[in-house]
Formats: sequence, structure tokens, C-alpha cells
Amino acid sequence: MRLLLLGDLILDEPDPDSFFDPSRELLRAADLVIGQVEVPHTSRGAPSSVDIPAPPGDPGHLGALARAGIGVATLAGNHLFDSGPNGVEDTIAALRELGIETAGAGMNLEEARRPAEVGGVGVLSYNCVGPRESRATTRKAGAAALDVLTHYELDYAGPGGPPRVYTFVTPESLDALRADVLALRGSVDVVVVAFHKGIGHVPVTVHAYERELGRTAIDCGADIVVGHHAHILRGIEVYRGKPVFHGLGNFVAVTHALTPSGASADELAAWSRRRRELFGFEPDPAMPFYPFHPESRNTMISDCRIDGGAVDAGFVPCWIDDAGRPVPFERRDQVTAYVERITAEAGFDTRFRPDGDRVAVAAG
Repeated sequence: MRLLLLGDLILDEPDPDSFFDPSRELLRAADLVIGQVEVPHTSRGAPSSVDIPAPPGDPGHLGALARAGIGVATLAGNHLFDSGPNGVEDTIAALRELGIETAGAGMNLEEARRPAEVGGVGVLSYNCVGPRESRATTRKAGAAALDVLTHYELDYAGPGGPPRVYTFVTPESLDALRADVLALRGSVDVVVVAFHKGIGHVPVTVHAYERELGRTAIDCGADIVVGHHAHILRGIEVYRGKPVFHGLGNFVAVTHALTPSGASADELAAWSRRRRELFGFEPDPAMPFYPFHPESRNTMISDCRIDGGAVDAGFVPCWIDDAGRPVPFERRDQVTAYVERITAEAGFDTRFRPDGDRVAVAAG
């Protein structure tokens, strides 16, 4: 089985199919493609809970995912509830009508924690970031969520000084994750766990809780772990022979939503200033539809081959071109070198080697 996994998908520009043109042949040749749908797609949602401005997508644009060969959409994320329960309901309904299974969202917590299952592959999806209002409960729509605690410890005895930052997954959330993975492990051949996690737009950084999540999932039977949300690649870890792609970055992620203009110019300009303060970058002004870190144009497709329970992990290097399209094999050596560097700087002992049309990944 050849399983391909994609980063964040935001289809907020006209002609969404065109953004998949360079990758369509590769994606449609896989046995299964899994991608992270970043925003709700609805025409009847009202703004509900947001941490940054992110309007809903056109439900009709989701058809581009099906035509590109995507079979499972993970939905747990910080923007899922931005258009309220209608946005959650309409997004799930539109995807399933297209034949795309979903994981990580539902009209209640039971639905949100329910895995997607396709052809012997089971997929779980969890959100770890963003407003608490976005999560599902027993009586409310939203995302399947895991709780993470942050502790700040002063480096020296000076009030207001720089802290060390420690992060932990709560015991209750780890128990829920273990229960879900163990239950799924007994009913499918391959288990994939997706986490919406990490600090956005910042190169290299992988916090302790992110490592804890990946290793816990694998200890309970997961075969592949992937991360989303940061909108920039993260390093690749191999734990007990199984891959943890800590951040798949952007795949098709196009939107003018964060570019100041029109009636919302003041709000978006304020967000742009805050983005610069928080993350230290400015988007390329020549690409107003791509408001992300310049390094995020280095991206990948996770490419895992499954045979008899063994996972042969790798990735296809991609470069996001000037039109916002991920192009497989474009700038292959540059992208590969970037992945090797951020992996090493994150402290992971991982080996990379050319392997036909991809780069193979193994423990060092």
C-alpha cells in the first residue's frame, strides 16, 4: 500500500483545481491520500470563535480535493468552529457527499473522536491549539481536542526575565488518546494519527508535548504520526521504527484572508503587525494570496509504503511556486537539504537517502 499524507489545505481562491495540477498525477496514483482541511466550508455559518481572521471557504471548492484523489480529510483544528456548528456540519456533509471520509470533527464529542476507516487504514485526528470554544463536547459540535499545559520557569531570579518553557499533555488527554488508538488498532491494518499542534510560522521548534504525543501514539499501536497547523515544515523523527512527521507544512494553502484590504483593513493590519511581533516575518508582497513564512514554500508529501505491517517511510520534496501551487520534485535538493537541517536542529537522529522518486527516512 502506498499512503500519501498532505499538509494544510486552504482553498480560498478561484479555480481551486488549478492548484493541484502539478501534483494531481502523483496523488491519484496512491492507494490513499490524507489531507488536513484547515477551515470550515459553509455558506450559512456565522462568525463564532476565532483566534485570527479566517473566513469560511466555499463548499463547492471541496470538490477539488476529490478530483485530486484525496480520500480522507482530517478536520481537528483551531479554525474548525470559526463559523459555529453550521460550519462543522456543512463541512463534514460536503466532504462525505464527495466520497471523502472525515476524522476529528463532529456534532458532538463521540462523533469527533470517531476514526475514519478506508481500505484497512484507520485515521484519528486531534487539535491541541487555539480557542477552547472550538472543541467538541458531549452536547456541542467541534473538534476532538487534547489539553496541553504550559509552564514557565525563570532562568534566573529576576522578575520578568526570560523563562524556560515546559509543555505537557494532561493525563486525562493521554488516557483518551491511548484508548482511541488501542481501540482502532484492533480493527484496521494501518493506524494514522494526526495532531494539529506546534507554534505557527516558526522554523525548527518542536516542543516537548509534541514529542510526547507522537511517542505515546506509537507506543499504543500507531504506524504513522503526522502534524499540522504550523504552516511551515518541521523535522522528522523515527521512533521504534515508525515515522513521526512533526509538521507537514502547507500543501495547497491559498487565501487573501490575512492580507489587509477593504472593510477589514484595520483589523487585518493589526493582525499583520502582531504576526511580525510574534513570528518575525513578513509574507512576500508579490504573493498576497500566500500570507505565510517565506521558508514555508519548502514543503513535502509524506510518502509511506506499507507491507506486512512494516512502514517504509519517506517523502516527496515539493516547492510552492509563484502561483501558490505545490510542485513535486521542484528544487528537490534544496527542499531535501532544508528538511535535513531542521530535523537535525530539532535534535532528531534521522537518516535521509534518495529512493527513486522520493527521499527515504530511517532512524540514525
